[in-house]
Amino acid sequence: MTDMQTISGAPDAPVVALDAAHMSFGPVQALRAASIEIKAGECVGLVGHNGAGKSTLANVINGRLTPTEGAVQYRVSDPAHKNSENAQASGVRSVFQELSLCPNLTVLENLRIPYRNMPRKGWRKIASQKMSDALDLVFPGHGIRPRATVGDLSIAERQMVEIAIAFADRDSEPSLVILDEPTSSLDAAIAQQLLDHIKRYCSEGGAVLFISHMMGEIFDVSTRIVIMKDGQIVDDNPAQAFTRQSIVDAMGHVAPDDDAQGSARSERELGPVLVSSAIGLNARRGEIVGLAGLAGHGQAEALAQIFFDHSSVWKSGKRPEVVFVAGDRARDGVMPLWSILRNLSLTTLPEFSKRWMVDRPAESGLVQKWKDRIGIRTNNLLNPILSLSGGNQQKVLFARALASSAPLVVMDDPMRGVDIGTKKEVYQMIQNEAAKGRSFLWYSTETDEILECDRVFVFRAGEIAAELVGDEISEENILHASFEMQEAVK
Repeated sequence: MTDMQTISGAPDAPVVALDAAHMSFGPVQALRAASIEIKAGECVGLVGHNGAGKSTLANVINGRLTPTEGAVQYRVSDPAHKNSENAQASGVRSVFQELSLCPNLTVLENLRIPYRNMPRKGWRKIASQKMSDALDLVFPGHGIRPRATVGDLSIAERQMVEIAIAFADRDSEPSLVILDEPTSSLDAAIAQQLLDHIKRYCSEGGAVLFISHMMGEIFDVSTRIVIMKDGQIVDDNPAQAFTRQSIVDAMGHVAPDDDAQGSARSERELGPVLVSSAIGLNARRGEIVGLAGLAGHGQAEALAQIFFDHSSVWKSGKRPEVVFVAGDRARDGVMPLWSILRNLSLTTLPEFSKRWMVDRPAESGLVQKWKDRIGIRTNNLLNPILSLSGGNQQKVLFARALASSAPLVVMDDPMRGVDIGTKKEVYQMIQNEAAKGRSFLWYSTETDEILECDRVFVFRAGEIAAELVGDEISEENILHASFEMQEAVK
């Protein structure tokens, strides 16, 4: 029998420790000399711009990647086993931005996959109860049925299921849960449930690595904050040692303070109504219209209806009426087998094609322009789209839409996982495009983004609960309208 080793004999040994870990993918150094320890009871907030190396660091910690140099030690380490096996034995679990649930299976069947020692007899009943218990623990009042097929759930519900599976009581209890942008598809109320659970979990001796671009969430749950830039850990200190601005400065982005939220709204000469729907949703030419409210209350369906009403079902014209920016990029956005260049130019191909032939120089010039303009981090546009980080993939989708000449842009939570500096730049791009007469329908789960809108429709139970304009647009009014409508429909 192989002797089991621990990082130290003390019971308070770190769950995982990295010592000068490097990770290279060919000539690209994704991780450089990263050293970090995570102990029980800690919530370590991990921040950095898109492509800074956060997901690579997380994948080294959970054993999916073996560093090309340096060492990784787990609370329970067996030299004869792979890092992934030692990570699992030490109770390391992960929830990544690109969700990994099987859409054709039920919720309880997805729990069954990582539950290796599930009893064979009556396992569905056991899995159903454990899934319900986990969801109730993290997201009280969730309303998700264990026997529901995952493909039928909204992206927010799928995110809730995957998070609950990570915290669920399975073969063993988790000791470290890695959460990568876990609230990116959750509305404020559900996100707060998760943050509250993280604080309870860590106070009871668990550990969390919390990756987020949401500064408020980082300060809310973190006991320690680690900042990454260009594959390196550039700062690692207790959370109270940081301010929002010091984090942004260390990341390498310069963004305005929160006090400037909504100040980018400019006085624009709005044109006639460009689009309207049967439920009352409408937008004028040059207007930025937000869709708000609790997640899963008809916002995505309203956007989809408008998109399909103004899209040809069989032929793409030279000048499309509408373009779409997906929040669920894995399902509705990227072409996973295509290059970055092909993904970005997809919508605009008819605009610079002649006699069914693509003008390749024009295509390359357009893509290079938007790569530079929106800051897509790659040294080769011919690389596969999946070689990019999640945030950079989202930038490609956003650039694809803005590069077109469509007068209407429909956006379904379009900036999931995009870093704060890029968000501010994109906000300004949207304002500039609106000033030129382009209209935006923008569903977002983030209040910061809704505050950028000229007019906001608050949804509840598939209906418009309120219409807010100008200074009426605030988090307080949005929440009030959401729950006021909830009382009315009871």
